[in-house]
Amino acid sequence: MSLGEIAALIAAIAFVLLVGALAVPLIKLGRTVDAATKAITDITEQAVPILASAHVTVDGVNQTLGGVNHQLDKVDTLTDHVSAVTGSIAQVTTLFGATVSGPLVKAAAFSYGVRSALRARRAAETEREVRDELKKRRRGA
Repeated sequence: MSLGEIAALIAAIAFVLLVGALAVPLIKLGRTVDAATKAITDITEQAVPILASAHVTVDGVNQTLGGVNHQLDKVDTLTDHVSAVTGSIAQVTTLFGATVSGPLVKAAAFSYGVRSALRARRAAETEREVRDELKKRRRGA
């Protein structure tokens, strides 16, 4: 055997090992695909009767509630009107607050000013009385 034949034999053995190593994951992948296919088939077989039952139920509800759509339209109209009234009430409340808040703030500021002035006047009177009393004591001493 020549050196070239030995190299070709080694290459062939390496190729067989490579194919064998790649075959194992491919076989496992095939099993996984088969299991997924079976699961999808089972789900389809179970879902078809459920969907048919749901269709029958919906048809029954539609027959029972034949006049309800008209009632739902009335409720929708009523909801729209309530929404409009709520918006109007919010606008009136904002307007009332803006109208009343100005004078109320002015009245509160005026009453605060009057209280501060009265307090300062009382303090000044008390201070004057204390000074007068101290002067009397100094004169008497």
